[in-house]
Amino acid sequence: MNPTRRSYSLLLTVPLALTALATPLAAQVQATMGPPSTTKSVVVDTLHGVAIADPYRWLEDQEAQETREWIDGQNEYTEALLGELPGRDKITARLTELMKIDVIGAPTARGGRYFFSKRLKDQDLYVIYMREGLDGEDQALIDPHPWSEDHRTSASMMGVSEDGKILIYGVRQGGQDEVEIRFLDVEKRQDLPDKLETGRYFGVSLKPDNSGFYYTRFSMAGSRLRYHQMGTDPSEDAEIFGEGYGPDKIIAGGLSDDGRYLGIIVLHGSGATRTELYYKDVGADGPIETIVNDIDARFFPSIAGDYMLIQTNWEAPRERILLAPLADPRRENWKEIIPERQAVIQGVSPVGGKLFINYLEDVKSRVEIFDLDGNLLGGISFPSIGSVSGMAGRWEDDEAFFAYSSFHIPTTIYRYQVSTGEKTVWNQLDVPIDAEDIEVEQVWYDSKDGTRVPMFLVHRKGVELDGQNPVLLTGYGGFNVTRTPGFSSTAVYGVERGMIYALPNLRGGGEFGEEWHRAGMFENKQNVFDDFIAAAEWLIANGYTSPSKLAISGGSNGGLLVGAAMTQRPDLFQAVVCTYPLLDMVRYHKFLVARFWVSEYGSADDPDQFEYIYKYSPYHNVKPGTEYPATLFITGDSDTRVAPLHARKMAALVQEATASDRPVLLKYDTKSGHSGGTPVSRQIEDSADTFSFLMWQLGMLKTEKGVME
Repeated sequence: MNPTRRSYSLLLTVPLALTALATPLAAQVQATMGPPSTTKSVVVDTLHGVAIADPYRWLEDQEAQETREWIDGQNEYTEALLGELPGRDKITARLTELMKIDVIGAPTARGGRYFFSKRLKDQDLYVIYMREGLDGEDQALIDPHPWSEDHRTSASMMGVSEDGKILIYGVRQGGQDEVEIRFLDVEKRQDLPDKLETGRYFGVSLKPDNSGFYYTRFSMAGSRLRYHQMGTDPSEDAEIFGEGYGPDKIIAGGLSDDGRYLGIIVLHGSGATRTELYYKDVGADGPIETIVNDIDARFFPSIAGDYMLIQTNWEAPRERILLAPLADPRRENWKEIIPERQAVIQGVSPVGGKLFINYLEDVKSRVEIFDLDGNLLGGISFPSIGSVSGMAGRWEDDEAFFAYSSFHIPTTIYRYQVSTGEKTVWNQLDVPIDAEDIEVEQVWYDSKDGTRVPMFLVHRKGVELDGQNPVLLTGYGGFNVTRTPGFSSTAVYGVERGMIYALPNLRGGGEFGEEWHRAGMFENKQNVFDDFIAAAEWLIANGYTSPSKLAISGGSNGGLLVGAAMTQRPDLFQAVVCTYPLLDMVRYHKFLVARFWVSEYGSADDPDQFEYIYKYSPYHNVKPGTEYPATLFITGDSDTRVAPLHARKMAALVQEATASDRPVLLKYDTKSGHSGGTPVSRQIEDSADTFSFLMWQLGMLKTEKGVME
């Protein structure tokens, strides 16, 4: 639930086992222990005339001693089962080869310097580097490794001053969304006295003379855009914008490159269907002026010299580009330069005096180049079905950087020289795989209501359609998020071991524009679950797999997706991995920043919205005596976006209700959360746990000799 817009060689040839087996020891532990007992203390709420029982409300209190003891017991039970599974050392070793590699991010160029993040294969965390010139030596600026023994404190690059003399970076504890913002004097290699205390921020924008900066901080009162004069106390920062906006709105501001204009955007929730735009002539100390705040559509601005580009779905569900003079960008001065097409506009990047438009057509990326009059100048080609992101650069510069990857093609970052069209490699992931043994195909299937839905399938070449292939089906379906082909070392590992990785492009996403998004939100949310279930049924009907070989996984909104799928069609799946999920949809909006999502799901406080929310809410649709799939819930204390209470309550409820002998587990990390920051060594451990669980349940741990390793 990002608050802004939109982001295999064969190692084994042995036949797969036909039944899911555990090691004798793990089976004994499961049989003798069973899941820890959980106290029931039923709370009954009456909402819109409906009595709603909540037997595990007490688990919402994260800090209570009883909750902490329960978490410890769940972790012990999970470790007792997963820790005894065979082949874990081999799983971990291969994941280490795939994940412990040198990784370099796309650079930000300022003042002749290039700033970027890099993690070497023997490091746990990203280090922030700088080069003097394109071919200069890499100089480490911020190394977070000494900050914590367990490498749970990380650093992220948040901006660079126009002259390249100040680096803005965030310090994150665990996986929480909140960061402390610091400012590094690049030449002295010392932090400036100015800093922003730990909080949730939506952007920092330095003035070109480095005398101050604009930033937005979120609180439960709402987002507020403020200005900080360097050298002063942040408690004295002036509020520029935000009064009257509640915590369901997201506000961000940014300066034009010359620092004259401040642009302000208000998003009506995550994945917003509506935004507002404002601007301020900072150079003339003018008032804040309205660009648009009365249209139920999205408007996203960017600056191209003296003009504002406005990407919008207003009267164009697949988006178009408008042009307005920065001196007066009000609606009467808008001009359409890039009209709506069949392909969906994913983004526009004004670089080197040209416009780079990232299109998505049938969930395949392409980039076309235009001038400010909307004339097509050319495009950038790519080797196969894949995803393009970035095109980061500035209007006055002659270079841009963008990333390209696919399921089986490791991410490559290119430097593009605008004046010549020359494309060179800045960095390419060196991952030890044989992409020639991997096949990617796109298929289409009919959902429950007849809607045609596309799906990507990734598998080894020559796969047999005998119904016996283990499949990992995943998805998202919400918040206008597009799921395009992108490299994943964990997906590669699954394919190497004989899995088929399946990714359907569900309604609720942005793959086909705003109509596709709206077809999966509010009262249409059931369409998303229907699309996902139909994908599973298609895979079975077409011989790719069978229910005993089918696993599903999803996180965040995707955790809601697999939670709904397992409660609506428990017969269809063998195993479920549900991470950092939303599951109690009747109460979700009461916790953390979930009010951002009312614009997508609705709220049970509204009687009309309650009716459809209650109908699909996974927590309220668990039925005692049902044979549920094996399920692994994953969450952690540091998730400050989706409250971990969802996974706690659901794990307890499914453990009590299931009539199958398949395990229902909770893996609960007291330091992990939604926003990354997890050291790569821990990522490998977590992935090994997940694959051990999946391969156990899908019958993949049997060897040629018929015995467990």
